[in-house]
Amino acid sequence: MAWFSPLTPIFVAVLCVVIAVLLKGFKTEKREKKAQTAVTSKSRPWVDEDLKDETELDTGDQAHEDWVTEEDDVLHIPFSPMRLTEEEMLHRSQQFFQLMNSRRSVRFISSKPVPREIIDNVIRTAGTAPSGAHTEPWSFVVVSDPETKHGIREIIEEEEEINYRQRMGEKWVNDLKRLRTNWVKEYLDSAPYLILIFKQVYGLISSGQKKTHYYNEISVAISCGILLAALQNVGLVTVTTTPLNCGPRIRILLERPTNEKLLLLLPVGYPEEGATVPGLSRKKLEDIMVTV
Repeated sequence: MAWFSPLTPIFVAVLCVVIAVLLKGFKTEKREKKAQTAVTSKSRPWVDEDLKDETELDTGDQAHEDWVTEEDDVLHIPFSPMRLTEEEMLHRSQQFFQLMNSRRSVRFISSKPVPREIIDNVIRTAGTAPSGAHTEPWSFVVVSDPETKHGIREIIEEEEEINYRQRMGEKWVNDLKRLRTNWVKEYLDSAPYLILIFKQVYGLISSGQKKTHYYNEISVAISCGILLAALQNVGLVTVTTTPLNCGPRIRILLERPTNEKLLLLLPVGYPEEGATVPGLSRKKLEDIMVTV
């Protein structure tokens, strides 16, 4: 064969080595990318594993006999709206804005007792929020027992120290420095009440069947906003606390079912004498509203 020469075996051997090196490099690069993706995914500080779920909508993966569908028709009744003059509307809108504009996140909360009936009423108010298909996917756990409050504080401070030192990253921690926040949460002991808001990722009825809770997190977030307004309305203070990576342990401590995920924690009470807050300003109307 004319094309064959003594150099051919050497050429083939070199070619095989080159191909082997390229394949090895490709596999190594692929493994490194996969590992890097896994680390990045694992270290994302804004993802709380306890809040991840696939129950916003029934995907069909669950056995149909485990889930129940509302079939009864709902009776519609006449709606009686509040009737105000335009002058009254304008006055009330300005008055309510002034009330809510004075709302601040307060981290110095007095241990002075608050009547329980007031807490009951503000939670009743939060329960008026709209929800997907009227599933009302919220549970408000009110904690006043000092031992339980301290147990919650220990869990949160332990995880928060890890968050500040490892999970949150330098940029996030630096952004918080001007607000003088850290992982020490004394208000979790001093506040007369801790309100823990859980989202129900699905409902459970007496037969043991599951009920789909559509848009459960959005629905619960709306109720939290109404709760903040109700607290401001009665002169109580709070600070919105998102207990990152604390949900499972707190859920077990409070003996809550597994279909509930901790979304928000609010320490509630009167402000301490001499309490201070950061001197922040809010965006102007033209910076937050777009008219079309």
